[in-house]
Amino acid sequence: MVRCTDVKYGRLKLENVFHVSNNVFEEFSRRYKPKKDDIIITRVGSYGITALVDGTNFCLGQNVSAIMPKINPRYLYAVLNSPQLKNQIEFSVVGSTQKTLSLKAIGNLEIPRFDDEVENNIGKIIGDLDEKIELNHQLNKTLEQIAQALFKNWFVDFEPVKAKIAAKQAGANAEQIEQAALCAISGKTPEQLAQLNPQILQQLKTTAALFPDALVNSELGEIPEGWEIVRFKQIVEKYIDNRGKTPPIVDSGIPLLEVKHLPDHSIKPNVNTDKFVNDETYKTWFRAHLNSEDLIISTVGTIGRLCMVPKGIKIAIAQNLLGLRFDRAFTSPYFMYFLMDGKRFRDDVNNRLVITVQASIKRQDLETIDLLSPPITLQNKFESFVKPFVEMQQSDETFKLSQLRDSLLPKLLSGELL
Repeated sequence: MVRCTDVKYGRLKLENVFHVSNNVFEEFSRRYKPKKDDIIITRVGSYGITALVDGTNFCLGQNVSAIMPKINPRYLYAVLNSPQLKNQIEFSVVGSTQKTLSLKAIGNLEIPRFDDEVENNIGKIIGDLDEKIELNHQLNKTLEQIAQALFKNWFVDFEPVKAKIAAKQAGANAEQIEQAALCAISGKTPEQLAQLNPQILQQLKTTAALFPDALVNSELGEIPEGWEIVRFKQIVEKYIDNRGKTPPIVDSGIPLLEVKHLPDHSIKPNVNTDKFVNDETYKTWFRAHLNSEDLIISTVGTIGRLCMVPKGIKIAIAQNLLGLRFDRAFTSPYFMYFLMDGKRFRDDVNNRLVITVQASIKRQDLETIDLLSPPITLQNKFESFVKPFVEMQQSDETFKLSQLRDSLLPKLLSGELL
């Protein structure tokens, strides 16, 4: 069942939707049978958000409706997301407590029309850009999963350590123990390791040597011998926030990020925002400025969203976000991102929430969280493996494509580029 929270720009994704029984599904499917390239639109709360139907095995929940285009669906979809139609939608909603976009208001939206060839061309131009952006998102997701898998192997499941322990208990010699760790680190068999470039094999051996061959008890359970448990406050060099209220906003300049700009489980923030601050506000309003490789965490409302500041971009943050700069002598920000994005840290955050009108986490409560701290040499080795993936994710190609799409669309609809 597709609800408002499931509808986001682009193709409608059904992976994480709410599921219902067959009986409920049949009841809610009586009036509408989804077809590919129908348009789903939200009508209450976060109204006017649209998604294009791809997979059709769903029914509609409350507060969402379907538009079945009679014209080129990619053209109509582009129009519905243009500034011209967004303004119409804004003037069409009713209600004070909770704004609602009625079916009648949707039906009365005025759609700019051209001949079929022009509309097909506009739909293709915007659609091709959307598909390229989506491919980039999918690539980023794959890169993130690779880095997460490596982090889990090394720092959650301790696979290289356990491989050494098992080999030692089986009576293996030093070379065999090393090979067991190499297999755990690389995911390769001994035969495959033998075929590797000698330089790559030596890098793996250097990495394997950083893992101990024993586990010891700690307050966090069994951990590799020689690794430490530290308090969060011990490794934070600087906190970066604003004055606790919204700074003066301008139409362009330095992007101001809010919680919604931190996608869940994504190291890359979404800097495609409509709120900006000028240089003067940036210099005087904020107590400190974010640097590249600082982390940003959401601390109010939707808590625990996390990202890393990309290189070469100035970013300002709203009052519901907190910037973190770590002491490089003790910890890698890349290691900390994946540690803080994990279940243990998120559970620790949830256990410290303050629930009033909105849930929140205070800085002093974050500081009491105990963390696993491997030797900095191993953290830096992990960083050297995942940093190329992160830099690929943080490439500004997707941002530039989004800007191109958003600047092209009004010109295409006005006839300026026809």
